[in-house]
Amino acid sequence: MITPRPVPGPRNLITDVAGLKVGQAEDAGVRSGCTVVLPDEPAVMAVDQRGGAPGTRETDSMDPANFLASFHALVLSGGSVFGLAAADGVTAALSAAGRGIRIGNAPMAVPVVPAAILFDLGNGGAKDWGAEPPYRRLGIEALGKAGLDFTLGNAGAGYGAVCGRLKGGLGSASVTVDGIEVGALVAVNAVGSALMPGSPVFWAHALEWQGEFGGRKPGPAEAAVTMPDYDLPADGKVVMGGHTTIAVVATNVALDKAQAKRLAIMAQDGLARAIRPAHTPFDGDTVFALSTARRPLDGAPALALSRLGHLAADCLARAVARGVHAAESLGPHPSYRERWGE
Repeated sequence: MITPRPVPGPRNLITDVAGLKVGQAEDAGVRSGCTVVLPDEPAVMAVDQRGGAPGTRETDSMDPANFLASFHALVLSGGSVFGLAAADGVTAALSAAGRGIRIGNAPMAVPVVPAAILFDLGNGGAKDWGAEPPYRRLGIEALGKAGLDFTLGNAGAGYGAVCGRLKGGLGSASVTVDGIEVGALVAVNAVGSALMPGSPVFWAHALEWQGEFGGRKPGPAEAAVTMPDYDLPADGKVVMGGHTTIAVVATNVALDKAQAKRLAIMAQDGLARAIRPAHTPFDGDTVFALSTARRPLDGAPALALSRLGHLAADCLARAVARGVHAAESLGPHPSYRERWGE
């Protein structure tokens, strides 16, 4: 029997996972934005956090030891600590729509909305917002735009992102095989580089599907690289906590919280395959995992979960490269295509 080859879904986006929508909003003046992942029904979620400078909300609830079994939305945002307010806006809007947990005699629905943020405060945008940061508004706006199609590059949480010496961005990819659907969504804002040193070749080049991020392959010079230099940002400075890549991988396979946690752990390998270095003291790298539970976890659970995690890691690596490839130059940060062409 021939084993089917994994291929991208019809959109090559995380929304190829049945039961998911994504909404995004940006403020061009501020040079920042947020992205909301909205499941049609409350979904199992988990998280794995490996960078040295994280910023998160509601992640303790995802611990398999804790009571809560499912969650109502997920927010990725720019804005550092101010960006956590995007989840406030999403929470309020979901509650107003009657989506959330009913607890005792409380008159309102109580949504649970985890979030993670990246640092884009130094990208030159107008950050003089005083006591009214824009992120609560952006969260509500992004939720209202939730749908199956969305923009990559300078969009949502990736609007003001930077990756090494280049403009970072919002990336996504998907893969399907045997009825299994896996998708990844990532805001790439790493201190490390997505490219092989001095080269337009993405570290994730071996995983590329039909030229989805430019189709460049390593030549003799790139093949000789065994120990890459530390590719500092263009100004040569690294700010502690001044970066962070945040992501979510999703599947239609039914998982419990412990299994989703293992999926998130395995998916972190996708960041290491696509960005060097990853998980530094300067990054707050955080990967969520989400299950829409549209199909059972078939076969031996540990073996099936191992396969799922492998698919998720490769999918996330592709999403990283797609986000950088799709980005447009912004302020002092040149895009991949400005630097290297299409």
